[in-house]
Amino acid sequence: MDHTVLDVAVIGAGHAGLGISACLKQHALNHIVFERGRVGETWRTQRWNSFVMNTANKTNLLPGQKYTGNAPDAFCTAREFAASLAEYAAENRLPVLENTKVISVEKPEGDRFFSITVSENGTEKKYLSKQVVVASGCQNEKKIPDFAQNISSGILQLHTGEYRHAQQLPEGAALVVGSAQSGTQIAEDLILAGKKVYLATSMVARVPRRYRGKDIVDWLLMLGFFDLKTEDVTDPKVFAAKVPLLSGVGELGHTLSLQSLAKMGVTILGKMTDADPHNAFLSPGAQEHVKFGDGFSQKAKAMVDEFIEKKQITAPSPEVEIADMPDLTASCASSATSLNFKEHNITSIIWTTGFNGDFSYLKFPVFDSNGSPVHKNGLSEIKGLYFLGLPWLRKRGSGMVLGINDDAPFITQEILTAQHGK
Repeated sequence: MDHTVLDVAVIGAGHAGLGISACLKQHALNHIVFERGRVGETWRTQRWNSFVMNTANKTNLLPGQKYTGNAPDAFCTAREFAASLAEYAAENRLPVLENTKVISVEKPEGDRFFSITVSENGTEKKYLSKQVVVASGCQNEKKIPDFAQNISSGILQLHTGEYRHAQQLPEGAALVVGSAQSGTQIAEDLILAGKKVYLATSMVARVPRRYRGKDIVDWLLMLGFFDLKTEDVTDPKVFAAKVPLLSGVGELGHTLSLQSLAKMGVTILGKMTDADPHNAFLSPGAQEHVKFGDGFSQKAKAMVDEFIEKKQITAPSPEVEIADMPDLTASCASSATSLNFKEHNITSIIWTTGFNGDFSYLKFPVFDSNGSPVHKNGLSEIKGLYFLGLPWLRKRGSGMVLGINDDAPFITQEILTAQHGK
C-alpha cells in the first residue's frame, strides 16, 4: 500500500485523461494517471493502417495546447495522434503510470478515501485517493452481435479493432457490417485494394467534407453546433445518432457517401439482422439509409447558408461535388434481403459494430440497465467519482477531442470545490 493519499486518481491516459491531468497539475493537485498500456493505447492498437482523424490538426488540441505545425487543415494518422499525446504528456511532465491496469476502485461504507487496486507491470499495488476521474473511454470491448457465432468457421471474422489492411484477408469478397465512420472508411480501404466489398448499412447521417470554401467542421464550430447541451436535448434519439460520415483521407479529406462507395464498386445492402452458417439476412432498408444521409447533408448545408447570410460573411458559392450529389431514387442501394456467402464468394466479414466501455473495475452501483455509467455532466451519484471523455458528457462536442477543452476544466472545478468542502 502506498500510504500517500492522492488528491485525485485518473484512470486512462488518452486525450481525456491527459487533458484533465494538465488541469489538475495547474492547480497543484497531487494525482496519478493510471494507463493499462501506453499513452494513447487505443489509438495505437485499435486503428487500421490507413486510418486518419476526421477533424483537422488545428482542432485536435488539449488544454493549454496551441497548434504550431505547418498543416493546420490536414488530418493526422492514428499513430501521429498517439505520438502527439505522448509528447503532450512529456512536455507537461504529467504523472502517468504506463502498463498499470486498474483492477478495482472501491470505497467501503464509512471509508474516507477511494481504494484503487492496480496491476503495475504485473505487480499488484493499492493506492488511496480522495477523488477519482474515470477517463478510460467507451471503446474497450468489442461489440459484435450474437448471431455472428452462427456463421461458418470457414469465414474469417474480424472486428474493427483487429482490422489493419486488406492483405490480412483471404482471397475473395468481404462483407463489412456497419456503415458509420469505421465501416464506410474500411469499405473504401478494401475496394481501393482491389477487393470486392459488400456493405451492410444502417441509418447514419453524412455531411460534405468541405462547403463554400471551408471544412464543414469549421462551419459547424462557428455555428455552435457542438455546443448543444446534453440537458437541453428533448429527443432521446439524438443521443443514439452516429457521427456523420466524413473522411480525412487526402490532402484536405473528402466527402464519403453510400452512393460514392457504390460508384467505386461497393454493393450497398440493408442492415444485417441475422445469420446462419451460409447466409447473412438483411432488412430491405438500404434505400432509406441513402436518402437519410442525403437529407442530413442538405440540412447541414442549409444551416451554413443561413448562417452566412445572417452574419453577412463573404463566402464562395456552393461547390458541385459528385460524392455529395443526392441519389434521389437511391438507385445505388440493393433491395436484397439475404446474401449467400458461397454464391458471392464472401470469405471474410469485418464487424464495424462499435465498442462497449469496460467499467467492470468500478465496484459501485453507478450503471443503468445497459451497463452505461449514470452521471449528470460527468458527476456520478457517488461523491468524488467523475466521468470524462464520454459522448454527450455535457455537450454534443464532448465525444470529440476538442470537447475536452470545455469538459476537463469543468470537472476540475468540481474537484476543487469538493476538495475545499464547499
